[in-house]
Amino acid sequence: MNRITVYERANFEGLNREFTCDVPDLHELDFGNCIASLKVVGQPWIAYTEPKYEGEPHVFEEGEYASVEQPNSFSALRLVHHDLGDPQIILYERPNFQGACKVVTEETNLAYGYFNDRVASHVVQRGVWLLYQHPGRGGWHCLAWPGERLADYGPELNFQSRLSHLRPLQPGQPL
Repeated sequence: MNRITVYERANFEGLNREFTCDVPDLHELDFGNCIASLKVVGQPWIAYTEPKYEGEPHVFEEGEYASVEQPNSFSALRLVHHDLGDPQIILYERPNFQGACKVVTEETNLAYGYFNDRVASHVVQRGVWLLYQHPGRGGWHCLAWPGERLADYGPELNFQSRLSHLRPLQPGQPL
């Protein structure tokens, strides 16, 4: 079973709640903006800083997180239901899927190649991807979902062709 257990204090201390399905508003369950540590079993979860899956997304793959990067800031939780096996995304040099393209199937640091800071659109074939503005998983990031066809990074992502690193989410092993 896929689940996330959230704790109000670091190191898995204090009040806790366990969830096995999406939670659009943690405030309704008296657990909004109070998560400081968590444990994930199975598929990844995404914690959002605003209710109804809005705001900045934070991805938590299977494992234990004794402290989270932005404690006391999560207002919604979403389980990743998508098949994460055999991921694939196609990156395009120009908007509207034009120019040179690159097929990516694994974590890739674009900083050392032609496509660094040149990607302007993409098509997600399979998997869920994290796209980062800077090399080494740095800077602003966003999620790219299966079937997503993002025609222009400028107005839609405000990336301005600044993609430098990307990685697919890893599937968990539910009990």
